[in-house]
Amino acid sequence: MTESGPVTVHAGEFRTHLPSGGGLIGLDLGTQTIGTAFCDPDWRIASPGKTMKRGKFGADKAELSALIAGRSIKGIVIGLPINMDGSEGPRSQSSRAYARNLAALGLPILLWDERWSTASATRGLIDQDFSRAKRATRIDSAAAAVILQGAIDALTGGVF
Repeated sequence: MTESGPVTVHAGEFRTHLPSGGGLIGLDLGTQTIGTAFCDPDWRIASPGKTMKRGKFGADKAELSALIAGRSIKGIVIGLPINMDGSEGPRSQSSRAYARNLAALGLPILLWDERWSTASATRGLIDQDFSRAKRATRIDSAAAAVILQGAIDALTGGVF
């Protein structure tokens, strides 16, 4: 049986579980979809991955496990939807529960503030001249990349 991985909101604590670095997966959890993003083992740049259709947790976990195994991922970063006043609501609690369930994969999990991630991702896609229809298919994975980039910047000392 795999030991559960730790779940934290502190980048420093998360980093202690990954002394040699390693690839990370970022997740933007929506009600209908899960956006994914990946970064290199040296934690330099996050890139959008695929957008998964969200279903029952068991099916989501199996698909995420396959993505994690295929890329030798060492840690998971999940967007934490915090309200603008810093409080947490039902969506935050849902993300925390998802993280606790995903901890069974045995990887450390960092819950990262996702405020403004979708707005930033949307601006980026508009700047790249994506049509509205194409933005709709890519926004979740682009937001996951924004979340993951923020986390790796904090992990490497770039932003706190």
